[in-house]
Amino acid sequence: MFRLNGITFITVLYWFFVSATVLAQSRTYVDPSSTDGDGLPFSGAVMEGNTLYLSGMLGVIDGEVPSTPEEETRLIMEQFKATLAEAGMTMNDLVSVTIYCSDVSHYAAFNSVYRTYFNGNFPARAFIGSGNLLFNARFEMQGVAVKSSM
Repeated sequence: MFRLNGITFITVLYWFFVSATVLAQSRTYVDPSSTDGDGLPFSGAVMEGNTLYLSGMLGVIDGEVPSTPEEETRLIMEQFKATLAEAGMTMNDLVSVTIYCSDVSHYAAFNSVYRTYFNGNFPARAFIGSGNLLFNARFEMQGVAVKSSM
């Protein structure tokens, strides 16, 4: 017969409650697409626990790229801001961002707008020369945000 001592029992009980809590966390979708529809085959963002994974976003209006890289950047940043807000987060909750750029000569123009969207520290970031992007966009940005417990 197997007997548990007090410490082992408490440890097993603790891990049971931790596991139940993790399993109880639900995955939520921001701007979801359904496999039943004709929409694009991805969601705008997916929240798992306190982490939000943001899909790549372009700064286009009705499939048209703005005339300046600064305006295109502003459109992307506003989309990110709105998606984060829908998940109850802010730009300062971003922990990692990846920017794909069709022409890295736009680096300074992108940064001139990007930096205005943060208070305090910036998230970790990669700025990657990518070649052509959809709709001939200059930039595509994706990210990860973690909801602060404060």
